[in-house]
Amino acid sequence: MENSAFGGVGAPRGRRPPRIHRAWYVAAVTFVTIIGAAAFASLPGLLIEPLHEEFSWSRGTIGFAVSVNLALYGLTAPFAAALMDRFGIRRVVAVALTVIAAGSALTVVMTAAWQLVLYWGVLVGLGSGSMALAFAATVTNRWFVARRGLVTGILTAAGASGQLVFLPLLSWLVEQHGWRPAAITVALSALAVVPFVWLLLRDHPADVGLAPYGAKEAVAKPAPVRGAARRALSVLFRAARTGPFWLLAGTFAICGASTNGLIKTHFVPAAHDHGMAITAAASLLAVIGVFDVVGTIASGWLTDRFDARRLLAVYYALRGVSLLFLPMLLAPTVQPPMIFFIVFYGLDWVATVPPTIALCREHYGEDSAIVFGWVLASHQVGAAVVAFGGGVARDVFGSYDVVWYASGAVCAAAALMSLVIRRA
Repeated sequence: MENSAFGGVGAPRGRRPPRIHRAWYVAAVTFVTIIGAAAFASLPGLLIEPLHEEFSWSRGTIGFAVSVNLALYGLTAPFAAALMDRFGIRRVVAVALTVIAAGSALTVVMTAAWQLVLYWGVLVGLGSGSMALAFAATVTNRWFVARRGLVTGILTAAGASGQLVFLPLLSWLVEQHGWRPAAITVALSALAVVPFVWLLLRDHPADVGLAPYGAKEAVAKPAPVRGAARRALSVLFRAARTGPFWLLAGTFAICGASTNGLIKTHFVPAAHDHGMAITAAASLLAVIGVFDVVGTIASGWLTDRFDARRLLAVYYALRGVSLLFLPMLLAPTVQPPMIFFIVFYGLDWVATVPPTIALCREHYGEDSAIVFGWVLASHQVGAAVVAFGGGVARDVFGSYDVVWYASGAVCAAAALMSLVIRRA
């Protein structure tokens, strides 16, 4: 019989099973943690115009700092997953949140572009990389056997929920009081989550004498794995000898390019180019966050039931089509076609994550969290390229149109790549 949230099947004998399995509490704390840390991801698109106006830095220069942030976010993830195996989830996440807070707070005293690259690019990038989706994958792999797809979808949606909470507030702060109060808000939000992580999060079901949710018997807590960097690299080298890894990395790079690199970074300034107020454009991104929650959870449910490869192909194909129409929808005011785009793009935003994690788990087993960390690194490298390239394209061509069209084309390529991933 499958374990239920209220049944506790799989608890060690002699101990009364909990009414609600502890795994759901851990998932809830993880969800809140990712929401609290999501403020840092909401800010880059709001900074481009204020920093351009105050310091006269080009959009390409500001985009470069954002690209460093996005690249480190991805490249740190596999090492963070290995560090969680060595030092535990709580310690790694608590330190990461503190680093995010420090980097965001230091930006308020910067006077040169290299400081933006150091504080926001490097420090916030390293901290956020340790809070990446590899964190969600590690928690899911350790605490859940049943409902993994659903839980992955819920935890992935946490970032969108954080965007929903913070984007309207941060955009209002930027317009009314400048960008510095917004940066301080990000720092305080990251620090506020640290006590919850330290007091409530647990590294493994064995720490509280339970089996993972859905398991028929208890699982012993593995010994700390030394040599985190060596393990992360060895897993990469093994995975890199397989075809599915490169296809997953390639498709996820396109996912990052068309979400974090493109829409999250450049949608607000692109809409502002067409006369739309920054607050209105940021509110549209927040609406993406609303429907992202729905789409990601639904994708997790679908991943438990359908072929993950076909789901990815559908997601990327629909995303590419929608991007081709976006240049025609931008206007000074929000019209119904733009609302339709926002709803549609929100449903598709990170719906790719649950099937991608499922395919990593299917092909790479116990190493799947670290493999997904490397796949996520490609996601962020793709995002970094477009965050920088989009700013340069705006400086050179005077508009973002070429970026929208190019991104739509590569999404079509991602759909084809998804279909040729072989079964395990």
